[in-house]
Amino acid sequence: MILAIRAGRALAALLSVSLLAAPLAAKPAPAKRGAPAAKPAPRPAAVVKDTGPWLYRGSDVPQDKEWIFGELPNGVRWVVRKNGVPPGQVSIRIRMDVGSLFEQDHERGYAHLMEHMVFRQSKYLADGAAIPTWQRLGATFGSDTNAETSPISTTYKLDLPDANAAKVDESMKLLSGMMIAPTLSEANVAADVPIVLAEKRERGGLAERISEAVQGTLFAGQRVAVRPVIGTEETLRGATAASVRAFHSRWYRPERAVVIVVGDVDPAVMSDAIARYFSDWPVQGAAVPPPAYGDPVTPKGSSGVNPVGETRVVVEPQVPRGLTYAVMRPWRPVKDTIVYNQGIMIDTLAQAIINRRLEAKARAGGSFLAAGVNHEKYIRSADATFVSITPSGSDWKQALADVRGVIADALASAPTEDEIEREVAEINVAFESSVEQRRLLAGSKLADDMVTALDINETIASPEVVLSIFNQSRALFTPAAVLERTRSLFHGNVTRSIYITPQGGEADAAALKLALAAPVKADGKARLDNKPISFADLPPLGEPGRVVADMPTGVLGIDRIEFGNGVTALLWPTADEPGRLTVKARWGAGYRQFASGDAPYIALGDMALVGSGLATLGQDEIDRVATGRKMGFEFTIDDAAFQFAADTRPADLADQLYLFAAKFALPRWDAAPFTRAKAAAKLQYESFATSPQGVLGRDLKFIQHGRDPRFRTPTPQEIDAATPEGFRQVWQPVLEQGPIEIQLFGDFDKASAIEALRKTFGALPMRRPLPADLQPPRFAEPAASPSPAVLRHRGDPGQAAAIVSWPTGGGMAGVTESRQLQILSDLFQNRLLDAMREKLGASYAPQVSNDWPTDLDNGGSIMALAQLQPAGVPVFFATVDEIAADLVARPPSADELDRVIEPLRQQLTRASTSSAFFMYQLEGASQDQRKFAALRTLLADFTRTTPAEMQALARKYLQKDKSWRLAVIPDGQQLVTGRPSTAPAAAPGR
Repeated sequence: MILAIRAGRALAALLSVSLLAAPLAAKPAPAKRGAPAAKPAPRPAAVVKDTGPWLYRGSDVPQDKEWIFGELPNGVRWVVRKNGVPPGQVSIRIRMDVGSLFEQDHERGYAHLMEHMVFRQSKYLADGAAIPTWQRLGATFGSDTNAETSPISTTYKLDLPDANAAKVDESMKLLSGMMIAPTLSEANVAADVPIVLAEKRERGGLAERISEAVQGTLFAGQRVAVRPVIGTEETLRGATAASVRAFHSRWYRPERAVVIVVGDVDPAVMSDAIARYFSDWPVQGAAVPPPAYGDPVTPKGSSGVNPVGETRVVVEPQVPRGLTYAVMRPWRPVKDTIVYNQGIMIDTLAQAIINRRLEAKARAGGSFLAAGVNHEKYIRSADATFVSITPSGSDWKQALADVRGVIADALASAPTEDEIEREVAEINVAFESSVEQRRLLAGSKLADDMVTALDINETIASPEVVLSIFNQSRALFTPAAVLERTRSLFHGNVTRSIYITPQGGEADAAALKLALAAPVKADGKARLDNKPISFADLPPLGEPGRVVADMPTGVLGIDRIEFGNGVTALLWPTADEPGRLTVKARWGAGYRQFASGDAPYIALGDMALVGSGLATLGQDEIDRVATGRKMGFEFTIDDAAFQFAADTRPADLADQLYLFAAKFALPRWDAAPFTRAKAAAKLQYESFATSPQGVLGRDLKFIQHGRDPRFRTPTPQEIDAATPEGFRQVWQPVLEQGPIEIQLFGDFDKASAIEALRKTFGALPMRRPLPADLQPPRFAEPAASPSPAVLRHRGDPGQAAAIVSWPTGGGMAGVTESRQLQILSDLFQNRLLDAMREKLGASYAPQVSNDWPTDLDNGGSIMALAQLQPAGVPVFFATVDEIAADLVARPPSADELDRVIEPLRQQLTRASTSSAFFMYQLEGASQDQRKFAALRTLLADFTRTTPAEMQALARKYLQKDKSWRLAVIPDGQQLVTGRPSTAPAAAPGR
């Protein structure tokens, strides 16, 4: 049952290449927003077989009765569910039981290519109608319309806003045509292959090399080792209409399809639409069985437990060191029973205990910066226990030995009752929160959970069932049982390993094999003191504060509270989100509060400020005091403020507020988190240079802020020079200065919340004012230039990136215009995508973004960005200039504008059903009351405009002589400046 807590799937994210496909394609929508629902056609007779809940066959897990199951005579299975989160939305998923593991050698990449092909043209869809159709229905490209391919499945996704019976019917019709009868012509193959190759290029290079090395080593001899989802350039270029049709005919069959629909319409409407359009999918010929995936095989001639098999060392000069080893066992289908899930729960406890010990050892400093254990049933190919290690330096042997020592101790003797109880409490609070927040589960999440259940061959259980099984199983969570399951996790057919290092000569495969096979001594020193710490034992923060003002804001039932020490709070208690409560503490002036030489301490504070402790609590004690509680401590640094944030629940609110307030009143400055943050920052720095994306992550913010040194990524040398004393000198004044605003939005009692605030934030001393010489709320900006600045990366020679940016503005006075600029940037985005991806195949996912900081007087921009080949950089610049010039010269058509406004309207309508949306909009509203007024005009600002107004904005901002440009190209290459004569001009999106 997929709601059972499992170990993290970090390695799966590393190993798999989950690739986004082209958006769902369709013909023009049959009905405008607000049109009455068309009367669906009569349901065909005898189209549904009453086969019962097919997902639960062979399982004793109680069925979640909210799901309704069915099966068509041709083998199509379907499942529907009523759900009103967000209101009006219907989420459709079509999961085809085919992925890259199903491909023959000459078909590598075909499963993913098929995503693009079925969206381009099909029985009910004209070529090129995809994006416009879903936009007219209110769906946003990329988020509401999407697809993904894995090694074992291909899933098509549509989140349809403002849905009614007619929209569901039309969507099901179009989707059925895509699955059953796509137009797999030579012309369409020729159009889609360059797009997939652009995607491969953008996601390739170093990341692709490492992923393929990891796959090939850990899964040596198995199909998954040689079937990356994206395929190969050779097989993709060799694709023909005939070969693609053969692949579709073999695998796109009704018995391999599951249609999932969850949403805010009558389940009968959903199931009838499925039956109407999928029941006539013909069954043609005999089904082809899936290929054998293969098993992890014990090395020939080996003996003993966990014999070491394949090992590999990969040298990549710009990447941090990382070592992974895996204990491999064959994957086999399981019966998803209660007993099976109880075993998973004990496995989870075992891993959590080891991971907590590893984290404690890493925090103490030493040979490894981080390490973790993760058990996973991986892609129906292996039942594996993965161990990942980030060495602190070049001594990888010591890091491996130290991690193995902690694991050996867990294999030698049972954990204590206290350790088990601590992890049980952590799991319990997660399950209880799921029950409390059941009403808030989005339909899209429920639909995706069903896809996951199908992928892993398991059932779905309601949150109540999961919690009940967990509570009934607690007697099974004994030290002996955890020890037994721990030993089973580290017993397998073969152990394999890969070490990635920037330093040649540091290791080889033989040395790695010897280190893994060497005897290891159990290390019990990482066992923790797990005795609970009570908040009642922590020091008070001062005398409870006095409320000096409590008044309504006039917006949504939000009240503004002010305490005698100047702390303000915005409180919005709402019964609409049971169990969900978000807390934010916002203060100070963000980057404006730092000096020009503070860049190293800014970066280290982002990583270490919270971990350096508070009151009597160090980092480990903070974890202990929060055991069994739903608490958090996220920290962010914005241009104009600092912020702590957490998701909590009513029972834990008072203690969550104490944690935040104690960081202001009683900060600690423990050195260990600072030292660990230094090591992490140094390891990360070199990896920035390995790709265009990395260089932009390192330098773009710095360039956007006119090369203000506070926004520069510090070098390893600068990090080395940073000291604990310097860290405190920079950050202690930050914690002491500037007004504090608290936001409490969600499920809480106002009177109880105010009392908790009185004892925490209200008890703080009067805040020191911000420095008198604080710079005004603005930063420098790049100068306009027709010639691009050039940055270089040391990664793949076929990768580049390019940016064109136009400055706009900032501040609340222009907030209405900033929202209109979002419409303009979305118009630009549609045209750029069509030109660079669909027409030229030069870039897979070009983007246009709009940013307008409301807490600064400047800094806003419209920015166009694309990843492409170095030779495509001038094509991008020319295409962007042509689109901008056309928007300046001519207004968009009414239809083009509607295809932008309707998705925006639906995005806002859905987002506004969550208090988190309003919380974000009102950050800082205690100090700037204009944010309340701006909230009232938000929907109108984003959705009411005219073609002429869009042209006027383009004339104001999108002039070429106001822009600045940036190119990131491979080291050793010169920037290409001439546009190829074969590149077509960008057509206006009219």
